[in-house]
Amino acid sequence: MRAQGRSLIVMDAPPAQEDSRAFVRVASLMASAGVHVPEVIAQDPERGFLLLSDLGTTSYLQALNAASADALFGDAIDALLRWQLASKPGVLPPYDEALLTRELNLFPEWYVQRHLGLALSAAQQQRLTALFSLIIDSNLAQAAVYVHRDYMPRNLMVCEPNPGVIDFQDAVYGPITYDVASLFRDAFLSWDEERVLDWTVRYWEKAKRAGLPVGADFGDFYRALEWMGLQRHLKVLGIFARLHYRDGKRGYLDDTPRFVGYVRAVAARYNALGPLLALFDELEGKAESRAGYTF
Repeated sequence: MRAQGRSLIVMDAPPAQEDSRAFVRVASLMASAGVHVPEVIAQDPERGFLLLSDLGTTSYLQALNAASADALFGDAIDALLRWQLASKPGVLPPYDEALLTRELNLFPEWYVQRHLGLALSAAQQQRLTALFSLIIDSNLAQAAVYVHRDYMPRNLMVCEPNPGVIDFQDAVYGPITYDVASLFRDAFLSWDEERVLDWTVRYWEKAKRAGLPVGADFGDFYRALEWMGLQRHLKVLGIFARLHYRDGKRGYLDDTPRFVGYVRAVAARYNALGPLLALFDELEGKAESRAGYTF
């Protein structure tokens, strides 16, 4: 809508499905940290309505290409650093073992059982449970900061100052690598490993200079980031299947091969994750053996 010559956004968040007060609270935190987010002009949380400033129509997902990526990701890194530097414990919900586990369990429930139509054997389930424990132990060993939780190109807007950040209402306090992994291992856009490594090094160097707890050894940081990304990749496989089958939102399953590729690439680099790679081989073999099914 337009009012007094400016474009505004009306956000309708039915209280039964979403608490708009979380959006308002995180918007205030991010704005105080120097991150460009929509201004909350008016609110009616009881009925789930917010009136917001408009950050424009061009997302990073639309604007990113080989030529623009360095500059756009540079701005995104700087905004992320400001957000993380503002972190304080006890302000946002913790990204704890219980939440990490609930998210990972979306993978066997929705991707394996519902989408692939397969039942894990007792041995496979035992193996997956052990792998989830390894992944979560790595995630929780990291320093904790504010986490947007979906800091990816679709939720970054090209505007001034750049970027504008949206869809942050699920923010938590958790592993420092989560938003970095989300930014460079996107649901809808993939990059060569060399470029991802370069951008990650740039983030790590800036974070170190800023005093963020990223560790002195980049190899250790990158391993933690990959294992954090693995948690997200498995979760997203489950979420995309749930969006398709439960919520009737078509199209998300088209991007599941991208996440299978992310999982396989990480699992192949670490001996401890070999059982995960073997499990995907087993699932793929069984799925492909079903008549008319393409994995």
